Amino acid sequence: MNFIPPVFVSHGSPMLLIEPGRAGPAWMALAQKLPRPRAILAVSAHWTTTAAAVSAAVSPETIHDFYGFPQPLYALEYQPPGAPDLAAEVAGLIPGIGIDHHRGLDHGAWSPLRAMYPAADIPVIQFAVMPKATAESHYRLGQALQSLAHDGVLILASGGLTHNLRDIVGDAEDGEALPYVSEFRDWFADALHKRDLPALLDYRRQAPHAARAHPSAEHLLPLYVALGAVGENADARIEFRDYQLGALALDAFTFAANSA
Repeated sequence: MNFIPPVFVSHGSPMLLIEPGRAGPAWMALAQKLPRPRAILAVSAHWTTTAAAVSAAVSPETIHDFYGFPQPLYALEYQPPGAPDLAAEVAGLIPGIGIDHHRGLDHGAWSPLRAMYPAADIPVIQFAVMPKATAESHYRLGQALQSLAHDGVLILASGGLTHNLRDIVGDAEDGEALPYVSEFRDWFADALHKRDLPALLDYRRQAPHAARAHPSAEHLLPLYVALGAVGENADARIEFRDYQLGALALDAFTFAANSA
């Protein structure tokens, strides 16, 4: 099978599902650039656990895990087949991982997937993040999954390059960002470009405004799984860059092994 670069997308507000702005078309264009996956392992900020876990539902339901949004959002469905066989592969790579046979797809997974693969004909399962674990722990989990990326599996990490909902600016135009948001975003993108893994793993201390950009870590941790699935010499390619509601950096990256 072809190598499929692991991907990180910032999924932004659920409103992107009905008002896709620039992000929706960018996600669609990104999918068209990638080889077609045999299956997708979605690493979602919205499935949080205390220990590593993977889902294995045969027919994952659509989870509408958001509140206070317009009713049309709750009528949307995304119902791809599940991939229990892929869950078994993950369990073989990460001994002792928990397997949830019932969990469906939360909006961290199906929001970008609905734009990327609207036919919902590629099997999907989810991989959890652990907010109390370190960035390095998630990077190591990603390393354990490297063989999947080389065997036709799209590792789709979905979170947010910044995520502080208390700082949302409701009337901000797309592309406008609070100063600290752009400063954190620029530091992180630069560290990825330089392949400065020690700095990336220590972002809580080294990145400007890290605690404000991520009061809790769950929306950034999926990125480390995708990064680990390539390894220390990963080249990060910026596939999309934008800001939403002032506080949300909507960057998307693909990761591939540096050939130099």
